[in-house]
Amino acid sequence: MGYALDKIGHLLARYLEKPVQGYEPFTPSDPDALRATLRPGDVLLVEGNNRVSGVIKYLTQSTWSHAALYVGRVGDREAHDGEPLVLVEAELGKGVIASPLSKYRHFHTRICRPSGLSREDAARVCCYAAERIGFDYDLQNIIDLMRYLFPMPVPARWRRRMMALGSGDPTRIICSALIAQAFDSVRYPILPRITRVESEAMRQEILEIRHSSLYAPRDFDISPFFEVVKPTLQNGFDYKKMQWADQACNCDIAEVPAAEAALVPEAGGEKRPVTAI
Repeated sequence: MGYALDKIGHLLARYLEKPVQGYEPFTPSDPDALRATLRPGDVLLVEGNNRVSGVIKYLTQSTWSHAALYVGRVGDREAHDGEPLVLVEAELGKGVIASPLSKYRHFHTRICRPSGLSREDAARVCCYAAERIGFDYDLQNIIDLMRYLFPMPVPARWRRRMMALGSGDPTRIICSALIAQAFDSVRYPILPRITRVESEAMRQEILEIRHSSLYAPRDFDISPFFEVVKPTLQNGFDYKKMQWADQACNCDIAEVPAAEAALVPEAGGEKRPVTAI
């Protein structure tokens, strides 16, 4: 039975990992700004361009379909062109791999930074993920996702639970689960289940870490414990230096007399004052 499911999973994976024709991100990332901003322990969310990305975005009602963990340089591993491998991610068809940052040069991305995470715990999170390089991707999870392609009347409250079925094999993992497990190893919350305890003397909130397979890429974005970091703003943004298409003329506005600048021509050729709206 397990072999048959694996076979089906591989066939589905081959279909789902094919890029969608015509994909073009509305706001592709600035690779230099991204590289200068990322810190070990940051989660990089990606708007993917293949078929499985479309399924995940539809199911989770989110822009983000993939998540990778920025760990910094992974030993002496390099890409073919010598670029260091700085991301750890679980990728469909490949399993847990180390990747260069340039892989997502042409994609819409977002940095989610764990707030207040100590340098020591950040190192533990990165080490946890890096030690799992070589693990297989959980193809059973793909089969679970494919259930959504069929018109089955499934209540919304069960959808995430269905996505969390997986294979149960600890050496098989998906992208969000890998990162969730890494943060779980240092007890850092993402979207914990909160149980409130009422008593006469005190009111407590008990945080319960959810199972890692319940997480989707968007959960790092909406988590109250992760900060959204925008490289454009982090590296110094001055809106007055923006080059706008409608200001491309070489006219020197300062040379136009103030009285003339305040008048616009009417239909008959005469000029009338400009009134503020």
